[in-house]
Amino acid sequence: MSAEAETAVAETPAAEAPRLTPSASEAIPADDVERITADLISALKTVYDPEIPVDIYELGLIYKVDLDDNRNLTIDMTLTAPGCPVAGEMPGWVENAAMSVEGVQDVTVNMVYDPPWDASRMSEEAQVALNWW
Repeated sequence: MSAEAETAVAETPAAEAPRLTPSASEAIPADDVERITADLISALKTVYDPEIPVDIYELGLIYKVDLDDNRNLTIDMTLTAPGCPVAGEMPGWVENAAMSVEGVQDVTVNMVYDPPWDASRMSEEAQVALNWW
């Protein structure tokens, strides 16, 4: 490899690791878990809090995801504020998005408020979008 090519490779940023890693049974092949995780992240990135122009994944509203032996997902999520006007609707939006992932059999969304959400859970992308740095 030429010195120029080595420099280009060294300057290329590594792919960012997903901020969401579902707990999964060993009964599901690792490559399936990886694909489901990537597809789930893409699906979650289509769900927005209507008052904030950033998706729920980048906002850090998804706390935990479990994938069981039967490919059922259990998602623990929160809201930016307990009094959010879409509190009753957002779990359904998340469920619908997660059900669009190929191979997922069922989805349960649990709304949790502990720990409370705070801005430190946001990704750098979300912070830039909201001018919070």
